[in-house]
Amino acid sequence: MAEKRNINRYRKRLQLRFGENGPAHMAFTEDISESGLFIRTSRVYPPNTNLEIELLSIEDDELVNMKGVVMWAKAVPSALLRTAKKSGMGVKITNITSGEECYNKLLD
Repeated sequence: MAEKRNINRYRKRLQLRFGENGPAHMAFTEDISESGLFIRTSRVYPPNTNLEIELLSIEDDELVNMKGVVMWAKAVPSALLRTAKKSGMGVKITNITSGEECYNKLLD
């Protein structure tokens, strides 16, 4: 299937915490872009859920805090997480509250 998006995505495995009422659950990114990121997790929220995300940049040892909205989600049981092709959520970034410069460096 051909890629429908024009946005460059960067395959990055970055540690993050996320949640609806604060960053409560730990996960990793699979890819990131200017406008969003894919969170690889078995704990998914339904589309249109607002999330708070705290992303750790290992390169700069800095936290990037952002808000986003779930665009799509695919739930896979934890036991199958490593073998499933896409398990997690596509999240659109709505606001980077701190660490925007650090996030932009990750896109290089």
